Amino acid sequence: MSNTVKIPPKRESEFSVSKHLETATGLDASMHFLIMEKLGRIHLNRQVMAFIFMMVLVQVCSEPTIRYSILEETESGSFVAHLAKDLGLGARELAARSARVLSDDYKQRLLLDPETGDLLLREKVDREEVCSTVDPCVLHFQVTLEKPVQYFQRELLIQDINDHAPEFPDRELLLRIPENSQQGTQFSLNLAQDLDVGSNGLQQYTVSPNPYFHVLTQNNSKGKKYPELVQDRGLDREEQAELSLTLTALDGGSPPRSGTALVRILIMDINDNAPEFVNSPYEVQVLESSPPDSPVLTVLARDADAGNFGRVSYGFFQASDEIQQTFSINATSGDMRLKKKLDFEKIKSYHVEIEAIDGGGLSGKGSVTIEVVDVNDNAPELTISSLTSSVPENAPETIISIFRVGDRDSGENGKMVCSIPENLPFILKSTFKNFYTLVTESPLDRESRAEYNITIMVSDMGTPRLTTWHTIKVQVSDINDNTPAFTQTSYTMFVRENNSPALHIGTISATDSDSGSNAHITYSLLPPHDPELALSSLISINADNGQLFALRALDYEALQVFEFHVGATDGGSPPLSSQALVRVVVLDDNDNAPFVLYPMQNASAPFTELLPRAAEPGYLVTKVVAVDRDSGQNAWLSFQLLKATEPGLFSVWAHNGEVRTTRLLSERDVPKHRLLLVVKDNGEPQRSASVTLQVLLVDGFSQSYLPLPEVARDPAHEDEDVLTLYLVIALASVSSLFLLSVLLFVGVRLCRRAREVSLGGCSMPGEHFPGHLVDVSGAGTLSQSYQYEVCLRGDSGTGEFKFLKPMIPNAGIEIMESPHCRDSFVFN
Repeated sequence: MSNTVKIPPKRESEFSVSKHLETATGLDASMHFLIMEKLGRIHLNRQVMAFIFMMVLVQVCSEPTIRYSILEETESGSFVAHLAKDLGLGARELAARSARVLSDDYKQRLLLDPETGDLLLREKVDREEVCSTVDPCVLHFQVTLEKPVQYFQRELLIQDINDHAPEFPDRELLLRIPENSQQGTQFSLNLAQDLDVGSNGLQQYTVSPNPYFHVLTQNNSKGKKYPELVQDRGLDREEQAELSLTLTALDGGSPPRSGTALVRILIMDINDNAPEFVNSPYEVQVLESSPPDSPVLTVLARDADAGNFGRVSYGFFQASDEIQQTFSINATSGDMRLKKKLDFEKIKSYHVEIEAIDGGGLSGKGSVTIEVVDVNDNAPELTISSLTSSVPENAPETIISIFRVGDRDSGENGKMVCSIPENLPFILKSTFKNFYTLVTESPLDRESRAEYNITIMVSDMGTPRLTTWHTIKVQVSDINDNTPAFTQTSYTMFVRENNSPALHIGTISATDSDSGSNAHITYSLLPPHDPELALSSLISINADNGQLFALRALDYEALQVFEFHVGATDGGSPPLSSQALVRVVVLDDNDNAPFVLYPMQNASAPFTELLPRAAEPGYLVTKVVAVDRDSGQNAWLSFQLLKATEPGLFSVWAHNGEVRTTRLLSERDVPKHRLLLVVKDNGEPQRSASVTLQVLLVDGFSQSYLPLPEVARDPAHEDEDVLTLYLVIALASVSSLFLLSVLLFVGVRLCRRAREVSLGGCSMPGEHFPGHLVDVSGAGTLSQSYQYEVCLRGDSGTGEFKFLKPMIPNAGIEIMESPHCRDSFVFN
């Protein structure tokens, strides 16, 4: 902030007028003070003071622009002017008011010495680089002062020196002249280029002495001097077919500089018709955004002659370096194209002289005017002159920044609109030309907002509109008025079971818009809502960075998911806090082997299944049922038959565990088969369990005996085992006869009933059902009770006995009616 000098209320207006008088008239402060004393004695009223103030403003606004001058190529650091004296200020006052020098061409070529108040050159200045061919070369710049803000317009004239010699674009000029050319005929030649201007520029042309030609110096439509060769006598091609002359271009410098070119003159046969352009002069408009090699237009010239004299070639006539670097013309077709991109901001139009030359050397002239159409290809530019990044909250009308805007485009494309967001307590004031001042509109309130990001938007009026943004950050002192905010309201973290202790499972993060200690955040675990969840033994948190760790190995089968809250507390006084929900999902590992539910495995003997010898291929022997405590693909089970007494007789379905026969049984098959099956899961690593089945082949539905489990026998009990075997065989025979009698009785009754209702006959199976295979009392020698659904079907062919499905174990015999067969039995 700038220092403020307190002035008594009665003298404040006088002091203000004195300062303006001092700036406008250049009088010293003592003279102004005497004047103000006089004014005070006669008690000027406010109306008189306002009148004098307006007169001073008129004098300031009408102040003529001061122009300084230097020679080009002056060394950097050279003296230009005593700026402090011109402004009527002392060197110290100039430094105290933060004087700055800003050039209109956006390049700082001038330097202000703060100790002496002298205006110096920052770098060596080349007039041709700054102004090209523009004469006079004037560099506009402004001097800005602060406290109070003032602007002064100044100009710097860069004077030309003779540091460039004339140069012809071609070292050799070829001129074809017919032999019937008359005395006094004039031939225009390509002009030489001299980058200097004024008297140092190109002044005249001379030609080496010869009896045929002399040269005249002429001015073209642009005011540039070009040579014109004038014929002094008739030509005779048979006497001399070619002439070589030296053309010299001289400038007006002291000493003068010169450039030469060789003029080769070919004397041609008679050609009495020169080419003529059809639509000359040509006018065309080209967008400045056109890419290189874009077509501009096609020129056309016609020649009434025939043969070689009628063939026309096209080219530029007296074209400058800029035109030759920008355009090209096809000598055969006359197509003009761009060689580089155009820039409307540098050159707005081109006037191109073109020439059509026939095969006999006669030429016709034409002109092409190319208007460059401006497009909005330059965004506005913003230059900060001064900036204050910290503002007290109780300071109204404080200057935040002084800046300048500019746009290199023209017309509507160069018009700009400068603005800032409306919801901020700041305003923009336009002060001088394109200078703006950003000030506070009202006192700032830190409790409402601690920091302001002011985006200055400068847009032009072109199509499409281009915009430049510049953000200024203004801060106010801080208090703890912001609660920590988590980046997410809830977090979900995944942990694979059997993890190692102290495993990092994730990180929570919270931010605090305060600064300093008020923004220092401490993380903690909050007590869980579930009293049964021992959170302190499962999870820990790093108080500084919010990293979460699993304290012990987790078990998916025991705990699949749990939730808890974490808190974030800042370091302010009083501290503020917030909380977020964390959900931990335990992922399954393949740490459980499959478990066989059916058939139950006994360490003493394998499970036994009965298989009728008449079973068809694909007969379901049994189904292995297994489960896996894991989940997902770890619980996908597959079944495989590893070992069998007779390979190829049985198969197991890989997906459902069904054990089926693969072919018909024969008398040569052994009566007892032992199957070893393995159940595998789909996890990694793969785990498995095995199950052993014993399949007993029977001649019919059942047998009255089963082999005892193969266990180690005690020789002392071998006699008792033989006696027990005999008793079992006897009991099984009696039971089988009884069951056969019951079956015959039931079959006869069913046939009679069917005959009575005329539903057709019933025939018994082709062979008698062996009675010794049926146990109806439940007290036989079978180790377990089985319930099967049996269908007896009578037809013209052989009988069929079909086991449909096993059912719930029960004692006795149940007779059921099945919709699929005539008579159905259920045996227990």
